Amino acid sequence: MIATLKLSARNLLRYRRRTLLTALLITLGVVALLLFVSTASTFRNVMVGSITDSMLGHLQIHRKGYTSAIDNLPLNLNLGAGALTKVDKILKAEPAIAAYSTRVKIGAMFSNFAETTSIRLNGVDPVAEDATVPALRKRILDGGQTGSLVEPGQVLIPQLIAKGMKVKVGDAIVLVVTNASGSVNAKNFTVRGVLDSVTGPGGRDGYINIQDARELLRMDKPEAMEIAIRLKDFDQLETVSARIQDRLNTEVLNKDDKPVTELHLWSDLSPFATIVKMIGLMTTFIRIMLISIVLVSVMNVMLMAVYERIREIGTLAAIGTRPGKIMGLFLGEGLLLGLAGAAAGIAISYGLVVLFHAWPINFTYGRNELSLVPELAASEVLIVLGMAVLVSALASLQPAWRAANMDPVTALRHV
Repeated sequence: MIATLKLSARNLLRYRRRTLLTALLITLGVVALLLFVSTASTFRNVMVGSITDSMLGHLQIHRKGYTSAIDNLPLNLNLGAGALTKVDKILKAEPAIAAYSTRVKIGAMFSNFAETTSIRLNGVDPVAEDATVPALRKRILDGGQTGSLVEPGQVLIPQLIAKGMKVKVGDAIVLVVTNASGSVNAKNFTVRGVLDSVTGPGGRDGYINIQDARELLRMDKPEAMEIAIRLKDFDQLETVSARIQDRLNTEVLNKDDKPVTELHLWSDLSPFATIVKMIGLMTTFIRIMLISIVLVSVMNVMLMAVYERIREIGTLAAIGTRPGKIMGLFLGEGLLLGLAGAAAGIAISYGLVVLFHAWPINFTYGRNELSLVPELAASEVLIVLGMAVLVSALASLQPAWRAANMDPVTALRHV
């Protein structure tokens, strides 16, 4: 095997210009693929992190049917005190969970005593919310990002409402809420801060303390509409969610012994998940392009090599060289071409990644400055290397088979 590869390497060096150009083409394809995959993966992670860390969390638990009507913020699909106690027990027993936050979500009327508009409110425990979505306080434009997230009697309002209603930090406002029984309740609040919207200019989500939310809704018992969960390791999302779902389905049941809750991944709740899928699809297309480049390049070189060396092949066959040996020589040439091109492409890619670490790509998302620093995953590098070598070998099969099956007499007569 080693001897065959040595002979293949010598044959490649006999046609250095053609070998170099083919290897260079494979190298460029590998570099393009690795840089695209690493940059796309980093972009996806940055954007997913921005959404999950500032608003959604990694997982969310609701009562069955709540998410299908979530735009209306229904008050009749709450998780009751009994269900909350059972869910709390399950989440505390799960070692993969870093934090979770129980939320009361309300549709309310926001008034500055001169004008009125609608607002979506999230009643939260400030400590739990801080731990579950740590980037939330980074969205506070005015009011300071230190101290408690939101104390009783305070409200965080979206920038859209602050501008439209000409409300600033420290102003007094009133929130008017209708509870599940149709009773109207109102309470005065002080604006704690103004929030930049992570979901675009149409965002109308504000935050109040969970005690105020339950008081506005006149809840006699601690009910909630949503529990947001943050994991210690985002890569374990599927495994942990399946484990939690199993326990919810067996332990949090109604009187008919049917599950009360439903568990959702962040991707089930955010339209950005579609963009993530598109990035994955684009990556697949780029992989196909690399395969096409390697396949056509190596096959072309191997066909030319066979055509130019017909008499040489005939001589090898005439002196008793086995067809398998001849076939191995040409397969070795294709394999070495793919290996050399892929290795050079990987080395260049790592060099470019080092440069991107020194000079990262910066872009603005809302008011946040985000840095895009590509990372090359070892698994992706191995996949690309294996793919380039395998495709090169496959591209050499037909020319190698043709060379191995030549009639020696006919080959020696070739001019």
